[in-house]
Amino acid sequence: MAPEAKERQRRRGRRLLVVGIALIALVSGLIGGALGSYLERNGVGEIELPQAGAEPKDRPSGSVAGIAAAALPGVVTLHVSGDSAQGTGTGFVLDGKGHILTNNHVVEPAGTGGEITVTFSSGDTAEAEVIGRDSGYDLAVVKVSRVRGLKPLTLGNSENVQVGDPVVAIGAPFDLANTVTSGIISAKERPITAGGEKGDGSDISYVDALQTDAPINPGNSGGPLVDSKARVIGINSAIRSADEGSDSRGGQAGSIGLGFAIPINQGKRVAEELINFGRATHPVIGVTLDTEFTGDGARIAEKGKDGGPAVNANGPGDKAGLKPGDTITEVNGSPVHSSDELIVKVRAHRPKDRLDLTIERDGRDREVTLVLGSAHSD
Repeated sequence: MAPEAKERQRRRGRRLLVVGIALIALVSGLIGGALGSYLERNGVGEIELPQAGAEPKDRPSGSVAGIAAAALPGVVTLHVSGDSAQGTGTGFVLDGKGHILTNNHVVEPAGTGGEITVTFSSGDTAEAEVIGRDSGYDLAVVKVSRVRGLKPLTLGNSENVQVGDPVVAIGAPFDLANTVTSGIISAKERPITAGGEKGDGSDISYVDALQTDAPINPGNSGGPLVDSKARVIGINSAIRSADEGSDSRGGQAGSIGLGFAIPINQGKRVAEELINFGRATHPVIGVTLDTEFTGDGARIAEKGKDGGPAVNANGPGDKAGLKPGDTITEVNGSPVHSSDELIVKVRAHRPKDRLDLTIERDGRDREVTLVLGSAHSD
């Protein structure tokens, strides 16, 4: 080959080499750019997202979490079974001897031969027996034996409660144990009645209730309503459903923000009597009321249930000067609109308490003072 031809071949080879190197550099740049962009978006290796570190578990004592932590160890779930019924409710420990307060309608399915199992917040279980119960107050006391480390809840004073106070309800709604809900006291002295399934009125409970918007559902019955210091101020007992009215008997209606609790001052007195005597006393005025009366107030009937006197001889009403046909319109300055409301207001007091009544007789108002008597529950 001629020297000129060889030189032209070498120059063409160098140009191809330069072009090849340029192409390799371009491809490498594209790959590197894409890889860099991917790494920029996704990082190197496995993804690890940022997260807060461990924090102390303690919460301020007045917070819902702090209240729950203080109260939960003293709250129990009751599983009750009998010959023809079974159910779940809630209760709370009263003392180190094993006494637990709950609703009567929670333990009622056990009857005389059923079983009651108590489950503590720790998961431990124990068998319980009924010490005493009262359908008129819808309260019952059961007792567990040979259980150590009980955590009694502190009882507050329901007289101190004001509308708007924050509250926490604890229970086992729909058998979901250790459930905590919060809200406020939305009303006080709300007269409610519940029960009445037996038809003879023997199982009707009358409550001058604390009303709360803390969600309460079937299974919460008998559980504590506690204040901001984790003190029990009420026993959750009834709910108002959208279509069934007051329901404290374990129906399946859900909460609409209207729950009712028995004030703890009443619960304390009844619990003490059930523990000490096995039954509770009811304050009475010693008259028969006309339940058919549809006017405003509570009218005393003309005759008693068995045709006897409507005002018991030498009873509280007789001593105060009450007569058949009188209509009681106020108790201690609070209006009374029906017989049920009068019973509720009377049951909110103790035997021997003094009541100032306003009565209507022959179209005129009169003021009388009455000292409540007592009657034992059946």
